[in-house]
Amino acid sequence: MPLTFDFPLDQLKKYNGINPCPKDFNDFWEKGLKEMRATDSKVELIPADFQAPGVECFHLYFTGVGGARVHAKLLRPSKAEKPHPAILMFHGYTGNAGDWSDKLAYVAQGYTVAALDCRGQGGLSEDNSSVIGNTYHGQIIRGLNDALDGKPEKLLFRQIFLDTAQLAKIVMEMPDVDPNRVGATGGSQGGALTVACIALEPRIKLAAPFYPFLSDYKRVWDMDQGEAAYIELREYFRFFDPTHEKEDKIFEALGYIDIQNLAPRIKTRILWTIGLMDTVCPPSSQFAVYNKIKSDKEMIFYPDYAHEPLPGLADKIFQFFLEL
Repeated sequence: MPLTFDFPLDQLKKYNGINPCPKDFNDFWEKGLKEMRATDSKVELIPADFQAPGVECFHLYFTGVGGARVHAKLLRPSKAEKPHPAILMFHGYTGNAGDWSDKLAYVAQGYTVAALDCRGQGGLSEDNSSVIGNTYHGQIIRGLNDALDGKPEKLLFRQIFLDTAQLAKIVMEMPDVDPNRVGATGGSQGGALTVACIALEPRIKLAAPFYPFLSDYKRVWDMDQGEAAYIELREYFRFFDPTHEKEDKIFEALGYIDIQNLAPRIKTRILWTIGLMDTVCPPSSQFAVYNKIKSDKEMIFYPDYAHEPLPGLADKIFQFFLEL
């Protein structure tokens, strides 16, 4: 169907993105993974105040890259098949891991569930970054000045992406969990983190991202959608490059944390969901990622929906993960 603000669907299915990919992109992420694997995770499980019959609930803390103390909620069945499957959950931008109770349906089916709190957002994870530039809410641009000065490892989303892979590694190494039966899911930022996680930890079996964020920044900018979740792109130019002299270098630096560039690494089977009227994470920015994925994949279309709750989707994702 034709869209009022983006490419027609037949063109979307062929679109491959316009944001540049840095030449050293693969080396950049291999170095990041090497740093992550060398980090002493120092995993700590603290029983939570919330408990339910047949369920064990913990605050899980681990040491992420750079020494930050990262938090996730961990729930597991007190009596279940050993080893059993696990689900990783990732939340939307500026949010947190959510309530304990909304994860119980998976635990009731015999799954361990781990839900990450992103650094510096609405949960309990620590943001210990030391960077130049505004930090009052913009995590896409956190560390961008440093990246322009040749230090892209300062980009905060590099650390957050690595946190997702480190959480996956921790869960997969739990004695109760079968590392061959692990899935990942999330929407918006959580969708982007799902994509990043499965790209950096290819053992994950199934993934269900919906309307992912953090992709094809140049396309979002060219569409004049530097608002809402992407407003910090506009703020960065206003604060640090008001005449756009460094525009090309800025978008190239953002390419280090553009999930479309991670897509070729993916081996996971994917159930992707998109609202074709999404102006927050435009369809073209999503197809830029999806079209680069070579693994088994399927896309669910919601033609009349935007960046909002999608009816029936939670049930579809739940049934998808029953394959684990």
